[in-house]
Amino acid sequence: MSEQQPIFNVDRIYLKDLSLEIPNAPQVYAERESPKIDINLHNEARALDAGVYEVVLTATVTAKLKDKTAFLVEVAQAGIFQIRNVPQQELDVVLGVTCGNILFPYLRESISSVVVRGGFPPFFLNHLNFAELYQQRQQQQQQAGAPTAAS
Repeated sequence: MSEQQPIFNVDRIYLKDLSLEIPNAPQVYAERESPKIDINLHNEARALDAGVYEVVLTATVTAKLKDKTAFLVEVAQAGIFQIRNVPQQELDVVLGVTCGNILFPYLRESISSVVVRGGFPPFFLNHLNFAELYQQRQQQQQQAGAPTAAS
């Protein structure tokens, strides 16, 4: 019995959700100090069909000036991927690392674009090491006694 070759294809990349809130406009535009930025990132994968997965990389960026929110951006960048003939252990890595690396530049551009369109100076997310993030998540799940998964 021969092993089948692994298959990995990007079927579609799309913007699943985009939100911008500027709760203190227009007063926030008069501020001259740099805001404190908080970034929350979440990667989720789910099977759509046999060998077909949707991966959603979501980032929430909150900029605060003292106790006021300058802006809040949430972007969910998604992709549909065909991943076949890959062992389960490797599938988790592909979903958690490879797909995240593919989606990240699109997520980064969407955030930057909407921040500028909101009237703020350009903002760019720094590159992320999805392999390192995946390993940290695996370690946290092992310490908590939870089963490992690419979410």
